[in-house]
Amino acid sequence: MTGPPHGTLHHVELWVPDLPAARASTGWLLRRLGYEVSQSWDTGRSWRLGPTYLVLEQSPARTADHHDRHRPGLNHLAFHVEDARTVDRLAADAPAHGWTLLFPDRHPYAGGDGHYAAYLENEAGFEVELVARDGEDAG
Repeated sequence: MTGPPHGTLHHVELWVPDLPAARASTGWLLRRLGYEVSQSWDTGRSWRLGPTYLVLEQSPARTADHHDRHRPGLNHLAFHVEDARTVDRLAADAPAHGWTLLFPDRHPYAGGDGHYAAYLENEAGFEVELVARDGEDAG
């Protein structure tokens, strides 16, 4: 029996202050990236892509109502995206789903020359980076 390669990320669990809002913003993005809902319960939902899954949970044990990516802990999640055109399309559609483009003055090269990506933040303060796999400019 074979499984995912040793060291492959198994899952990420994010505690969110507002599960319906998180499902609307992060759920939209995960579906666009090819993830499918794998579990759903009153206080959470998980999406799976291959062997990896991501959980959003509104836990009663959390101690804050907003994620601060500038504090110790998780800064952001970065996802491979098919190409630069897909990065552009997702960045254009994201505001309608609760996301704001970070570093708009340096977009799409906020990560440096040759790193074609969109950096997005949702209303709860979570950041995602969408990185074009081919690294090529869409223009």
